[in-house]
Amino acid sequence: MAAISHRVAGPCGPAAATRRPGRRAAVVAAAAAKDSRVLEGASEELRATAAQCLDWAPARRRVRAAFAPLLSTLDHCLFKMAPQGIQMEENYETNSKGVEIFWKSWLPREGIAPKAALFFCHGYGDTCTFFFEGIAKRVAAAGYAVYAMDYPCFGLSYGLHGYIASFDGLVDHVIEQYAQIRGMKEVCDLPHFLLGQSMGGAVALKVHLKQQKEWDGVLLVAPMCKQICFIRLTSIGKISEDVTPPKPVLKALNILSCLLPEAKLFPQKDIGDLAFRDPSKRKIADYNVISYADQMRLRTAVELLKATKDIESQLEKISSPLLILHGAADMVTDPQVSKFLYEKASTKDKTLKLYEGSYHSILEGEPDDRISTAINDIISWLDSHC
Repeated sequence: MAAISHRVAGPCGPAAATRRPGRRAAVVAAAAAKDSRVLEGASEELRATAAQCLDWAPARRRVRAAFAPLLSTLDHCLFKMAPQGIQMEENYETNSKGVEIFWKSWLPREGIAPKAALFFCHGYGDTCTFFFEGIAKRVAAAGYAVYAMDYPCFGLSYGLHGYIASFDGLVDHVIEQYAQIRGMKEVCDLPHFLLGQSMGGAVALKVHLKQQKEWDGVLLVAPMCKQICFIRLTSIGKISEDVTPPKPVLKALNILSCLLPEAKLFPQKDIGDLAFRDPSKRKIADYNVISYADQMRLRTAVELLKATKDIESQLEKISSPLLILHGAADMVTDPQVSKFLYEKASTKDKTLKLYEGSYHSILEGEPDDRISTAINDIISWLDSHC
């Protein structure tokens, strides 16, 4: 097992916040005014650590390292019931575009040869080092090699937090990183599968559409693949089910995104209560402190709108074996869109599973038995395709 952490001072983090009690209190109070994370039970020192500016990767890495020891103590089945003996490794690699990417692997227990390799694409604002750790360990314990990366500008990878300059560019980063991993001797001869969650579903679909013959299957969890789903994610107030942004609005957004691409001007409501059916698990999610929970940046918003429109126009080209899992009561990404995707995909090998009463985060935010059911459905589907 190897673990690599960079402990470099962030350019905008209050370095003295963890040393001066008065300063700590001021930082925590300021953070509370702009961040809805509660962090129940966290020490004042940890709250101050989480309150620093996380725009840049060094600060996010420092904060993640500070909170990492707490994960095993959190009251969530993904942490408490995680299988033991899983081989894990963390890496930072600079790719051909000069961007430092964080990626992690979870392999079956020593002496067990993997049946296949599963490559994860995380959701908007998320990271692969929190809830997905528990999911990956369960899949690895079932005999699979699991790999995940943080996109540029998210999690522990380099870049301005929450900023997507180009969705296609982001997808190219994923393709390059996963191509490098797929070439490693321990997995190069195995079947390779993509798993995408929420916005990661859009990423996985775009990867598949760019590499039609290179994947043995695509698994999607509550995927964002149509504009209306993205609008729900970013809207304030009620929106009609059939509304998409008028052309003048889209044109104005495009112009603004060129003038102020990094600005946090696009409205976004807190979707935590819509994503997590179990309130206690919603509180645990606050401890994913390096997730991006601020207002969406203008260029990011425009790129996601363009990406969902592009995917929607190419659904018939989806030719890989396909598994779609979606909560029937999801109010973040519409389960009807998953039905639409299922009907439009050209592959004959496709499965759609809707979970009655479940919300958006079916792998993290549901009662324990539902979480286990969804993970087991993923493992069973993989077993049937290896």
